[in-house]
Amino acid sequence: MDDIVKQALAKWPNVPDCYGWLGLDARGRWYMRDDATQAQGPFPSAKGSLLLHEKLIEFIERNYEPDAHGQWFFQNGPQRVYVELETTPLIWRIQPDFSVVSHTGRGAVVQDCLMDAQGRVYLTADGLVGLVHTLDVLAAAEAVEAGRWMPREVAAEDLPALYGFVMSPLARCEAAGRTKAASQTL
Repeated sequence: MDDIVKQALAKWPNVPDCYGWLGLDARGRWYMRDDATQAQGPFPSAKGSLLLHEKLIEFIERNYEPDAHGQWFFQNGPQRVYVELETTPLIWRIQPDFSVVSHTGRGAVVQDCLMDAQGRVYLTADGLVGLVHTLDVLAAAEAVEAGRWMPREVAAEDLPALYGFVMSPLARCEAAGRTKAASQTL
């Protein structure tokens, strides 16, 4: 977490959390979701505006992590901005040596390889699950052929429960009867 974010947290400890305004798609791209977008439906059916500003994306990715309940958020100064997920909290990119790097730029050691009924490939690394980026599925197949990974079948809908993440913190917030700007984390 950036030092400036830590300082803001110390200075303003009771800023309400934010839900529904940020989404992460299956290719590791970030989307801003204003009220009009949210009124059109849940993420990813109503994605919003693709973020293109490199410095903003880098800031989000440096300050992106899960809370104790498996809800992923971006710590924006003193405010937690919870992220709506299309698939998984991480999107893995496979390097030429079969090492992996998340969409946030963090390297990790692969522990397991999974494949769902649609042929999507997931990797677990450092206890976290992520979808393999569509551009890297061939590299994943090469890793399997080389004997580096042995895919196991998994149902995509079981991944949140198996790996402890929340696809829609907004839906969880609303199910608990809270507003989108809540002063406490669920």
